[in-house]
Amino acid sequence: MEVKNQEYGYELALKLAREQLAKLNVEEQCRRSGARYIPSQNSVLLEYLNQPHSISIPDGEVTLADKKEAAPIRDKILILHYFILARGTALTNNLISFKELPEGTNYYPTFHQRAIKPLIKRFGNEPEKLLSVAQMLGGCAASYGDVSVTIDAFPKVPITLVLWRGDEEFLPEGNILFDSTISHYLPVEDIIVVCEIITWRLVKAERA
Repeated sequence: MEVKNQEYGYELALKLAREQLAKLNVEEQCRRSGARYIPSQNSVLLEYLNQPHSISIPDGEVTLADKKEAAPIRDKILILHYFILARGTALTNNLISFKELPEGTNYYPTFHQRAIKPLIKRFGNEPEKLLSVAQMLGGCAASYGDVSVTIDAFPKVPITLVLWRGDEEFLPEGNILFDSTISHYLPVEDIIVVCEIITWRLVKAERA
């Protein structure tokens, strides 16, 4: 029953996002989101986790542009939400933690369980491994903690994963940081989901 409810929730979220997309000024949203409008194909090209994705206009079908195959439903929802909600605000390069987001404190236990804990479990004792696997998502080294990488989830949504190596006295620790403008592009629920997706893609890549 829980799986069916989840599937229904995804389908409803996708339907609502497509309805919102149909009402938008697409060219304006391309400017705000960093996407590219392709009039000849009546579609939008948008980078998501180092892969170009195509959004058809006005029906909102989302496909991996290189492979011409449908994206997973959670990715479709994230991509549409980002494109719809993008305000075009310039990045500040001022990083904040999840708890500093609107409602972040309330959602933090869920966020930690789904995104930070698996990151620490897989990479906490060997944080250098994070640098190599993050390259597949276009990640680049950052200057926080013992090891950190910044991955562009979307053109205007850089996400920085930070690890502190454990020792005899302290367990490994980790955090995920955001540009202070992230709430201008994604709601807090979507931030949790995209961070969870990033973490598990990195974990699976390291296992491979």
